[in-house]
Amino acid sequence: MFTPPVGFHFKVEVLGLTPVADDLRFVEVGGLAIEVATEEMAEGGENRFVQRYPGRSKYGDLVLKRGLLKGSKVWEWAQNCIENLDIDPRDVNVTLLNEAHEPLMTWHLVGAFPVKWSISDLSATANAFVVETLTLSYRYFRRNET
Repeated sequence: MFTPPVGFHFKVEVLGLTPVADDLRFVEVGGLAIEVATEEMAEGGENRFVQRYPGRSKYGDLVLKRGLLKGSKVWEWAQNCIENLDIDPRDVNVTLLNEAHEPLMTWHLVGAFPVKWSISDLSATANAFVVETLTLSYRYFRRNET
């Protein structure tokens, strides 16, 4: 019987970036998606139907969440890309791990760069950690199974 893997055991690597302690310990990864854009053409002489033709593949933005860190190399990379428009694309690996911390599957994102950074709301009435969110745009990804 096949049991699907759990979604809470994963790691994120920004290739070519030397992280400081806990710099790449994200608690949530979202946006790994691909879809085919379609173009609609009206059926000639037939108003009831629309023909749909495949177009280009489209990839969603990768959204990474973690607790706010001081002295982060990931923050420096994001700040440099967003504030200074010094875009430095890097490949990113998102790896799903098994119970022995071995890779099950890796999504290798090509040409990723930060396009948005935000933190959670600050509230004197909430008892919560400050969470920072980093959104990355990328060209495409490849999925490798181990």
